[in-house]
Amino acid sequence: MMKIPFLILSIVFVLISCKKDKDNSTVQSSLEKKMTEKKVEVNIPSNGESDRDLSIIKTVSQEELIPFLKAYAKDNPETIVEVITDKGSFTVELFAEPVLHRANFIRLAKIGYFDTTVFHRVDDNFVVQGGNSDRMGTYDFRNAVGNFLIPNEFTNRYKHDYGALSAAKYAEQNVSNASSPFEFFIVTKPDGAYHLDQDHTVFGRVIKGMDIVEQIDDLETDGSEWPLTNVGLDMKVIR
Repeated sequence: MMKIPFLILSIVFVLISCKKDKDNSTVQSSLEKKMTEKKVEVNIPSNGESDRDLSIIKTVSQEELIPFLKAYAKDNPETIVEVITDKGSFTVELFAEPVLHRANFIRLAKIGYFDTTVFHRVDDNFVVQGGNSDRMGTYDFRNAVGNFLIPNEFTNRYKHDYGALSAAKYAEQNVSNASSPFEFFIVTKPDGAYHLDQDHTVFGRVIKGMDIVEQIDDLETDGSEWPLTNVGLDMKVIR
């Protein structure tokens, strides 16, 4: 676990040096497109600017992550979040059992991280993925939050059903299936995406406005599954 921050930093530097306009880490070859089990990986933003003051955000290290999020969970017990998008709003319920994932999501929503992001990946009838953008502001925000991974908290009680809210992950050198703290996806496959069970942590579900999610799922994309029209998002913690 002590080497994780170095691995993440290495991945960031490699991706930034190879991609000038936007990250294409979700690019899949035509052969991969035909595979039944599709990957849900993270994108790392590479350009843009930010005028946000991020100095008030506590940067969390991997070593202090678990006690920090457990303490945050006790002080911030909210489970209902409204996701406001350019297409309309939908509501998610966060499950209490994946304690670290719920606390992390609530924290990012409260400090405004998601305000800098968009739905950056759409794989029709599979998943829509949010929590990233091609803005340097998003990248700066990530650095302020911390370079860490969240331990896998998958439980058989919550599976990748239609409408499930789950965490994306770094695919390379991630044998523990730990989660990215920044990116999430919603399952739009009508009969579920159960091949993702165990590999990704389901920590919530859409309880209202799945029709809005479906509108995002219908967006036209480029070859990297990045929507041709940006769909920005904002998070409002309800209770």
